[in-house]
Amino acid sequence: MAEIRPFKIDITTDVIENLQTRLRQTRWPEAETVDDWSQGVPLSYQQAFCRYWADDYRWYDTQERLNRFPQYKTEIDGLDIHFIHLKSEHKNATPLIITHGWPGSIVEFHKVIEPLTKPEQYGGQPEDAFHIVCPSLPGYGFSGKPASTGWGIPKIAEAWDELMNRLGYARYYAQGGDWGSAVTTAIGIQDKGRCASIHVNMPNAGATKAARENPDDADKAALAGALFYQQWDSGYSKQQSTRPQTLGYGLADSPAGQAAWILEKMYQWSDCNGHPENVLTRDEMIDNIMLYWLTNSGASSARLYWESFNKAFGDEQAAKVQLPTGVSSFPKEIVRTPRSWAETRYKNILYWNDLDKGGHFAAFEQPALFVEEMRRWKRAV
Repeated sequence: MAEIRPFKIDITTDVIENLQTRLRQTRWPEAETVDDWSQGVPLSYQQAFCRYWADDYRWYDTQERLNRFPQYKTEIDGLDIHFIHLKSEHKNATPLIITHGWPGSIVEFHKVIEPLTKPEQYGGQPEDAFHIVCPSLPGYGFSGKPASTGWGIPKIAEAWDELMNRLGYARYYAQGGDWGSAVTTAIGIQDKGRCASIHVNMPNAGATKAARENPDDADKAALAGALFYQQWDSGYSKQQSTRPQTLGYGLADSPAGQAAWILEKMYQWSDCNGHPENVLTRDEMIDNIMLYWLTNSGASSARLYWESFNKAFGDEQAAKVQLPTGVSSFPKEIVRTPRSWAETRYKNILYWNDLDKGGHFAAFEQPALFVEEMRRWKRAV
């Protein structure tokens, strides 16, 4: 049995002091020439955000909060994988591996892990219980950074299946959004025999012929979302999927740059009614950004796009998922994929719910709704 090593986050004070110095010495550009976010993060907000980060944010409170979860590392195919593993007190609980995406991290799930493992303390029943495994993607957070090519979505899916096997889970469920959705979908496609069901909150599927020729309202909304994304919102993905190394120099050197690279998407992709702090606190957003800054993973996280983008959203679209599938559709997802589109790829959808609030960062934005969706999916399956 491969070694599973306990891990705790332990950031030294000199790292925090260096961060604060860099923030205070940021060289700022001039202000945008519009009065909204259409050119990116507004200068006044970015300066206030970074000033707060340098002077008022308390990393060690966050470190303590994250360290309340048991964390481990284990080597899979030569790469250290970091993960949270919190077992429920209910021995019949369902093992569940939940996967974040970009620009997310394990921080996205810190509000849902305990409600999922201790359901009766959060309005649920003992039969709703899960054992939670929450890994950091390769190149993200405290996982290792691949030193050679090959760590794309299919390999990560295989690694996650091996991780669950290594933890002693002969049968498990898998869940994810963003890249986590792609990994979870790949687990379903590979269907190695251990995963019993998958759930995604960002199903990857293209428009149907009917949607293109005679679209209904849901089709029109999805097509409009896809067009907006392509024209105004996808520059980050083009850069990350083509030249992640070039991007990485700026992200590694400037915390203000790393923050802006992420903040723009927290605004654009969340159900925030015009301002990200309407749904996430400033501290919560910094918590997530810190996992990129402290681990210097701007380049390594971007490289997942270079490895996988075309495959995850291109060639593999033809592959079908036969496993029982649940989908939670949040209204402010980048593209709110209609069920008719999803059914062309996910052939055994047993649970589907169109929610009335929430966005791309579902567990982070709407933790109570996310927990209830996990419970409903489990009951349906």
